[in-house]
Amino acid sequence: MNKGKMLRVLKGNLMVLGRKDTLVFSSPEYCSILNVHSESLRIIFRSPLFANMIRWGLNCFSYSNRYLRKWFFPKHQDLQYAGLLNPLDSPHHMRIDEESDYREGIVLDRPTKQGQGSLVNCGMRKDVRIDKQLQSGLRVTVQLNETQKQESRIYKGVVVAPHVPRTEGGLYWGYTVRLASCLSAVFTESPYKEGYDLTVGTSEKGSNMDQTTLTPFKHLLVVFGGLQGLEASVDADQNLDVTDPSVLFDIYLDTCPGQGSRTIRTEEAILISMAGLRQKITTAFSEVSTGSSSN
Repeated sequence: MNKGKMLRVLKGNLMVLGRKDTLVFSSPEYCSILNVHSESLRIIFRSPLFANMIRWGLNCFSYSNRYLRKWFFPKHQDLQYAGLLNPLDSPHHMRIDEESDYREGIVLDRPTKQGQGSLVNCGMRKDVRIDKQLQSGLRVTVQLNETQKQESRIYKGVVVAPHVPRTEGGLYWGYTVRLASCLSAVFTESPYKEGYDLTVGTSEKGSNMDQTTLTPFKHLLVVFGGLQGLEASVDADQNLDVTDPSVLFDIYLDTCPGQGSRTIRTEEAILISMAGLRQKITTAFSEVSTGSSSN
């Protein structure tokens, strides 16, 4: 599978699964890690083959709405054929006449009167005047006013935090990327104060997924190895003094028992595994959410 096609599969899996976070770490062989926290999921993978394409394409280019790309991405050889990839058609990639309370935009370099905010291109037929005076070229998330004067030359809205469409509007709003230097750093540099309370490694040497139940969790990490398995990622990490990757995880699962191929590609493993784990994850996380709300 070529670079562009594999990238499209990985991006598509992210969107289909409705997850929002992506993490990339350095390793001689690419390895993927999924972290589920409420609605979020982190995918981590890295290889010399995909180095530039992943950093540019997955994290930035493909995430951006099409009307924003020309502002943020000058011509670059790594993106020469990125435009040929099939569109993700994610809910936050708004069409020009699509109605939505929220939109991504770029602050325009156009003069406005003092105290009248800035003008933003939100991919609509009219620009949007926001409530703040911001530096031109800045990417912003805009909440549009509920009522608009159709005869006006501009729409009006307010700037909100990037998480607001998801946390307050209940919308899927794409993914973000975090970098880690190696596999062990994924654990030690966890963004959560208490780390991950449930970690799952995937391997054909693990226990049958169908016979396993996940314990309730707040922060779940699911790890996928490359073609040589998690053993190769462990061997390449100088910070780890173990040889058996199963000791790094609370649960070590075979997510495709009875597989008919010697190896399963990472992009295939992600979709197979998360499809099988989805209901288990939903059940385990809902138990924590229910318990928290009752306390």
